[in-house]
Amino acid sequence: MKRRDDKPATGSTPASDEDTSLFRDAVRGVAPLAAPDKIIHARRPPPPIPQQTPRDAQSAPADLLSDHIPLEIEAGDAWSFTRPGVSHQTLRRLRRGYWGIQARLDLHGLTREQARPELVAFLNSSVQRGLRCVQVIHGKGLSSKDREPVLKTRVGSWLAQREDVLAFCQARPEEGGSGAVLVLLKASAPGSAKA
Repeated sequence: MKRRDDKPATGSTPASDEDTSLFRDAVRGVAPLAAPDKIIHARRPPPPIPQQTPRDAQSAPADLLSDHIPLEIEAGDAWSFTRPGVSHQTLRRLRRGYWGIQARLDLHGLTREQARPELVAFLNSSVQRGLRCVQVIHGKGLSSKDREPVLKTRVGSWLAQREDVLAFCQARPEEGGSGAVLVLLKASAPGSAKA
């Protein structure tokens, strides 16, 4: 039941003849705007520009990896690395085998000068193919002069210098233990070509 003092909702009553007449008098000299000849779309932020690697860095980045950036590890330690911003949970998943090993590179027996370009070519190929988890076998150093791993610290230092390496850790015993490292690579951007 409607009471007399209830006001109707705005816009629900038809305009009276007097209101219509007042409106027409108010807009009598007004001319409509010309229709615009362009289409106005809702504003969206511009798409991000993908980070690009210089062509010479793709073809011969071995020269970009320094032998003089130390990575703090001690022989025999179950060492690891995570890039700033990568969670500890990601490292735990890598250690536990959450990502299956998709490719392997065996460097043991090589010199530093031989190993670096091999590692760079392997990582470049793995990234191009869209691989996430790879293994690098650097050896335990059992046959080296001081019975210490020659490549272990170098491989760790080289990996830490690569922006496409998110994390790495010592492999599980069944995958080479202290003689190998598991490497987690950045995911490929959606829509990028995989070779």
